[in-house]
Amino acid sequence: MDRGAVPAAVIGNGHEAAKVPSRTGRGAWRAAIFIIFVEVAERFAYYGLAGNLMMYLTNHLGESLAGAAQDVNMWVGVSAIFPLVGAFVADSYMGRLRTIIISSLIYLVGMIFLTLSVSVIPISHRKSSFFTALYIIAVGEGGHKPCVQTFAADQFDEDLPDEKMAKSSFFNWWYLGITAGATTAVFLIPYLQEHVAWSVGFGLLAGMVAMGLVIFLMGLKIYRRQGPLGSPFTRVAQVFVAAARKWHVEKEAGEGRGSDMYYNGEDEQRTAGGRCLVHTPQFRALDKAAVIDAVDAASKTRNPWRLCTVTQVEEAKLILRLTPIWFFCLMFTVVQAQMHTFFTKQASSMSWSHFRLSPASLQGLVGLTILVSVPLYDRVFVPLARKVTKHPSGISMLQRIGFGLFLSILNMVVSAIVEGKRVQVAIEHGLANSPKTPVPMSVWWLLPQYVLCGISDVFAIVGLQELFYDQMPEEMRSIGAGLFISVVGFGSFVSTAIISVVQATSSRAGNEWLGNNINMAHLNHYYWVLAGLSGLNLCAYAVVASRFVYKRVSDSLGFKGDV
Repeated sequence: MDRGAVPAAVIGNGHEAAKVPSRTGRGAWRAAIFIIFVEVAERFAYYGLAGNLMMYLTNHLGESLAGAAQDVNMWVGVSAIFPLVGAFVADSYMGRLRTIIISSLIYLVGMIFLTLSVSVIPISHRKSSFFTALYIIAVGEGGHKPCVQTFAADQFDEDLPDEKMAKSSFFNWWYLGITAGATTAVFLIPYLQEHVAWSVGFGLLAGMVAMGLVIFLMGLKIYRRQGPLGSPFTRVAQVFVAAARKWHVEKEAGEGRGSDMYYNGEDEQRTAGGRCLVHTPQFRALDKAAVIDAVDAASKTRNPWRLCTVTQVEEAKLILRLTPIWFFCLMFTVVQAQMHTFFTKQASSMSWSHFRLSPASLQGLVGLTILVSVPLYDRVFVPLARKVTKHPSGISMLQRIGFGLFLSILNMVVSAIVEGKRVQVAIEHGLANSPKTPVPMSVWWLLPQYVLCGISDVFAIVGLQELFYDQMPEEMRSIGAGLFISVVGFGSFVSTAIISVVQATSSRAGNEWLGNNINMAHLNHYYWVLAGLSGLNLCAYAVVASRFVYKRVSDSLGFKGDV
């Protein structure tokens, strides 16, 4: 058999496994490149829209500073929550390829409608049509985001050592590619919107989505694809139900009688690559689902809601292990949300020396930082760290995420100090009541906080992407991508909640921290609050990460090891 192809196998309840063309390892990269194009186009469109959204809402739709920030956060949040639905649909019913195509078409319709909403639609209906278009785009995001990266990673065969190693590098270069698209967008689109026309800027975004979809369709014949496997949540639910039905069973008695007390179901639990999960000591209560008791032994057929395989139990444990990691990364995305909202407002109030960009274009500094940092991380940091730690990736995925969380704390500390300085300069020059007059302080004082956003992304975001792909059950990897993306969504909701609490609390004290006049507000106090919350969050993350157990697999040859 060609080792470049995934063999047909029975997974769970007998669903069809991956359908792939036979090819060499080089074909995996070729297929991935076609997929990268559609994602680059989508990221170009998303960041071209999100980057200057704050300015459109405040300057053209007349929203307040805090209200616009909450609307941006809400839209970003919904856009990042919908991928959970899209991932479920892809894994259970439609498959990743079909989901990508349909969601990309929905995304394109939303972008076209958005362009029309700022041009031909009457002003009286502009706000409602604008937000309608935004949320059509959010629906398109729901199917696109969780599937594209997973579909691209699926092109690499984990049973081939060179492709398995290339997959870890792929996540770095994938992020580099989409960052290039996002960075180009935030430099170009805000300029077109503010100096040519908003309709021109949005129209270009729609054109990029259409072009990306066409390029993606050109690679249909060479993609390694996987059909829908049925609801993956059913397998997980069966574990909890079976464990609950056997709560009275003594596990120790089963363990004392040997491994035959646990249902292995060799043929049934094999993954597409011929591997199964190895038993781990965490969450022992779930092990009861795999214990063969007297009722199971007397039954001629297995009741999957009463007896589960060891691999099935371990899949449920994987979900439980990832949940607290997901939760303690929410504050990281709260910090990153400031880049699209208050960072942009800060930039709009500061002075430019010789040339002036759109305030939103400063977000391109984050992309430039990533474009420089990813190659350095992949080609310099990883080889050096590998020599010290002997870890194949230099440092573990959890260590990478943790360092990113630390950098986000540093980011808020720096941001608070710079904002305090900006307000002081405004007061010294009598501009406290003139928020539209540029403060005589160079906008480049904001450079460190944008750079820190980029570097922390390289560590935390890429680490999360790899963790949620690597540690999820194989048939739930789209859902894993959806869960990773949902961190951004729920983080945006948390950011909105924090803004509401800060506004309510500071208003009762007689001085709103996030008032419309940014020179009289106390944005620096808000940043200090985020720094403190992020510090507490990092401490909790460190405890959870120290107890995390990576999944272990054994293949058909008997090999066992961490993944």
